[in-house]
Amino acid sequence: MTTSDRKSMRVAFQGEPGAFSEAAAIQLLGDAIRTVPRATFEAAFTAIGEGSADALLAPVENSLAGSVVRVFDLLMESRLVIVAETILPIEMQLIATPGASLSDIRSVASHPMALAQCERFFAAHPQWKRVPAEDTAGSVREMLSIGDKARAAIAGRRAAEHYHGVILAERIQDNAENFTRFVLLLPENEAAAWLSPEARKVSLAMRLAHRPCSPARPSPLGGPRCHQRTPRPGPLCRRFPLIAGLRLSPDSSEKKGPASPPAPPLLPELPLLHPQQ
Repeated sequence: MTTSDRKSMRVAFQGEPGAFSEAAAIQLLGDAIRTVPRATFEAAFTAIGEGSADALLAPVENSLAGSVVRVFDLLMESRLVIVAETILPIEMQLIATPGASLSDIRSVASHPMALAQCERFFAAHPQWKRVPAEDTAGSVREMLSIGDKARAAIAGRRAAEHYHGVILAERIQDNAENFTRFVLLLPENEAAAWLSPEARKVSLAMRLAHRPCSPARPSPLGGPRCHQRTPRPGPLCRRFPLIAGLRLSPDSSEKKGPASPPAPPLLPELPLLHPQQ
């Protein structure tokens, strides 16, 4: 894929048009790309193999909710390679039908996690009914298709713009320090062209024997972020994807320190190495 092709590449993501994942893809790659929404993470991970997309953008962790465990499981099963990442601020907006006002609202729909992140706002409006939905952007689409001024939804600004809703209240989330890390995934045969000599981060996966150990102890490479997953099926062991969390220092090979205890032996499995920006 040439540099010019990247500007118009097809990028799959989980969610509906207007989702935070779509906003992250555009933040990373520009607004000339073609986004390919998929209903589930499973469908998003198969989009490239089916010929529907050239790349995949997937969330791996949120500063409040933690790891996106289903994505980690699919990464372990996939041969796609991480080539870049982006971090998106998650800002919740109260979106309604044009012409509606706060006094009209009787119910608010969104994904349960989005609803839970706006507790203080709901405390100021105890008469509102919360309606769980499958997707933040999808709740906006459905609300606007009904056209009832008594209904509202919580989602990102892009969802309001995409579906032509009106934002009645901005940044209503309880915690302003709400960010999600997304990684860009490509087929192995195309990944090398994306890598930069200035890349200082690598992601890998390893399988360790199930016995006491310290897989996340400080490392001279710069303490890795370790996410434990239990593989299935297979021998009883623990699997640790270190996704987007191991930062390489240019002079790390020259650093000296106390000798580390021997690491536990790995069970037979080829580590997955993903250099990235």
